[in-house]
Amino acid sequence: MTDLTEVLNADAPSPILLVADHASAHVPDGVDLGISPALLATHIALDIGVAPLGRALCAALSCPGVLGGVSRLVVDLNREEGAPHIIPTASDGHALPGNAIDHEARLARIARYWQPYHARLAGQIACQTPRLLVSLHSFTPGLATAPDEARPWQIGILYNQDDRAARIAIPLLEAAGLCVGDQQPYSGKLLNATMNRHGEGNDIAYLGLEVRQDQIGDAAGVARWATLLEPVICACADALR
Repeated sequence: MTDLTEVLNADAPSPILLVADHASAHVPDGVDLGISPALLATHIALDIGVAPLGRALCAALSCPGVLGGVSRLVVDLNREEGAPHIIPTASDGHALPGNAIDHEARLARIARYWQPYHARLAGQIACQTPRLLVSLHSFTPGLATAPDEARPWQIGILYNQDDRAARIAIPLLEAAGLCVGDQQPYSGKLLNATMNRHGEGNDIAYLGLEVRQDQIGDAAGVARWATLLEPVICACADALR
């Protein structure tokens, strides 16, 4: 097992825990995806802008954060352990030939990278007992495989069965003048593995955030969104007392 997880402010006494599954494009030594290194700077490898935004929010909120330290192309930390695409063989039109591995190699990679991340997250939750999880992701403005699909939302709010925080956050974000997607551009009914496991599985409310990547692609955008999101997250945590 290899724990590449980054934990911020682990001992901070806060009711909020920020979680960022796809914060890194890191490909560990010994893993060959069979792709151009240039693709590791694109949305298929990580959630662009999430790492700096997550660090900025943890600083502003004085709360802990758990950031994934391995590329989603190595293993997708926001998938169930037995999900077919936890180790993807293609992403947005790009083949990943190095991920055409046998069952034993697949299990070994999950054990080495996926399991330590979720164990670290579970341990942080057990020690901290947060009232609110903030699941931070970002989405690309456009998919190469769906060039005609419009994605006008600046931010999306995702949830599965537990929409407690979502119902608080959506009107606050709309009141700030933002174009907000309720279950857009993805539905939390379908893509919510980490929050299903650690949020709904522990009866902890969570706020699933998807920020459009062109909004947080530079330092100015990150600073703006940290300022926008901080009071919304605080309002959710306060309302859920």
